[in-house]
Amino acid sequence: MTPGKTAGSRQRAAGSTRRLTLDVRRSTLGPRRSALGGFTLIELLIVISIIGILVTLAQPYYQRAVTAAKEATLKEDLFILRDVIDQYYADNGKYPLALNDLVDKQYIRRIPKDPVTGSAETWALVSLTDEQGQQGGIFDVRSGSDAIALDGTRYSDW
Repeated sequence: MTPGKTAGSRQRAAGSTRRLTLDVRRSTLGPRRSALGGFTLIELLIVISIIGILVTLAQPYYQRAVTAAKEATLKEDLFILRDVIDQYYADNGKYPLALNDLVDKQYIRRIPKDPVTGSAETWALVSLTDEQGQQGGIFDVRSGSDAIALDGTRYSDW
């Protein structure tokens, strides 16, 4: 025995070394994978199935959000077109004969596309007719789509 060390301290030191090796052995236990290991086919199939289920569940919400965005754009475009037609009437004392008159006189930069139909040519124009049946110009504009909105009304009735 060396001076200053007792038999008990050697046992404690040996026990702690033994615990250390046990801890190291425990950490290396468990399933071993090779260096080139990856995912098994069943694991990949399960993940792909879960992703497919989530996409299937999310699709109706996505479609509804797209439709709601188109409806909001349509409402804004109708508001702007009607406001510009009213400004044209206030300045000229008559309604425009075509939507292109609004562009030509720089009331708007371009005719917006109908977000439901995707075309600037499909707007339904409501013309003013006098007692003799003569066209007095465009006093209102509506969507050219016959589709039904989320609230149950036709876009052409907005």
